[in-house]
Amino acid sequence: MVVSLARSVRSLALKSASYGVMHLIVAMLVAFAITRDWRLALAIGVVEPFFQTIAYSFHDRIWHRIERRRMRSGMEETAEAFTARLDLMNAGEQARAHGHHSHTLPSLKKIAVKTLTYGAMHFVVAVLVAFAITRDWRAALAIGLIEPLVQMVFFAVHDRIWSAREARRQATQTA
Repeated sequence: MVVSLARSVRSLALKSASYGVMHLIVAMLVAFAITRDWRLALAIGVVEPFFQTIAYSFHDRIWHRIERRRMRSGMEETAEAFTARLDLMNAGEQARAHGHHSHTLPSLKKIAVKTLTYGAMHFVVAVLVAFAITRDWRAALAIGLIEPLVQMVFFAVHDRIWSAREARRQATQTA
């Protein structure tokens, strides 16, 4: 159990760090394209991803909990445990009841909803940070609109890569 927890924490840290680096680069490029000032772009590129990475970690953990709750409700767990004890389940069903389910890739609908909620959160944080640095509402709104749209594309790719990585790891552990 300790090893599993350590792997989970390590995986989350790596996922958040890789997201932070990707976000830093994209934020600086978008901020420079809008402000044409490398100092403002550097400041926005450093500060905005810091706050976005924190927000991303909360967003990702919330979605992880939502997905886990959907996969296994308390009633389903009780029914599976009961039928497993009565030997009414086949080996595959018993493995799933004991937490050895396969980690499948999320559906396109889930990815779309997750990406849209991420985009809304990202917009708010980007506008607030950009305004705090530039003191210009027009630049802040432009950065807040454009940067999250670009980041949403990169977010979906990043999330898909990590989901595939987790699915491979789960398949390796199950085998």
